Amino acid sequence: MRKILVTGGTVFVSRYVSEYFADKGDAVYVLNRNHRPQPRGCTLIEADRHQLGDRLRQYVFDAVLDVTAYTGEDVSDLLDALGDAGERFGEYILISSSAVYPETAPQPFTENTRTGVNQYWGAYGTDKIEAETELLRRVPGAYILRPPYLYGPMDNVYREAFVFECADQNRRFYLPGKGGMKLQFFHVRDLCRCIEAILDRHPAEHVYNVGNEECITVREWVEQCYRAAGHTADCVEVYQDINQREYFSFSDYEYHLDVSRQKELIADTVPLDEGLRESYLWYRGHRDEVRRKGYIEYIDVHF
Repeated sequence: MRKILVTGGTVFVSRYVSEYFADKGDAVYVLNRNHRPQPRGCTLIEADRHQLGDRLRQYVFDAVLDVTAYTGEDVSDLLDALGDAGERFGEYILISSSAVYPETAPQPFTENTRTGVNQYWGAYGTDKIEAETELLRRVPGAYILRPPYLYGPMDNVYREAFVFECADQNRRFYLPGKGGMKLQFFHVRDLCRCIEAILDRHPAEHVYNVGNEECITVREWVEQCYRAAGHTADCVEVYQDINQREYFSFSDYEYHLDVSRQKELIADTVPLDEGLRESYLWYRGHRDEVRRKGYIEYIDVHF
């Protein structure tokens, strides 16, 4: 049984990760401010990660899973509170993002692609770069995972939930153009499997792009979301000069991660259609937990 610290623990990725390892029999501690219901089977350390003082000095962790670090300061403050690597904690795994790669770099992005400003991700991407840099400066043996769009049960982001809502209301779906833009996804359970493999095997590589090997077009993704909800998509192609983020849940930005290194960790990934069915089942019982945006309201006024 491992003793694991997970930052966050109450929303989507951090909650799923916490419960995944708790269900495996690990002793999982979650660090958060206790503003939301806590994950099943975990021990709460109630604190703000920026005001920890000596709150963590009584603990020695086998692993730190930092799901909620978005800046260098986030990482630095947590490390200050944890104490020395190797003595106070074992592995440190940071969940970073594919947003660290500039859109101008050759694709597919590999782990060796230079990181830098991405105009679509803005400060989110550069802040993640700072988090990675600070972590590797202080803990050179830490691990970094860079996923694309994460999805699965507990996803409270209004992406597939938006399509599910349209499907449940038997609405036509408005696609940007022909819907040919490609997206890359990764099931949150596969992210957990990658983390688990790192904790079990301590691989020589320390930075991993993670994600489904294949990308999928926007049209195909919408059609699969509708099927997961038990409906057939009736798509309308939109060619008006409108920012697609007014009526659609992704920016007009296509990118592809090279995830070949991921095969060192897991041999396969959850098929997207299966993962979307799981997502819909969760969504159906947790609609009130999703952070809605005004896409449907915009569509009703402008189309």
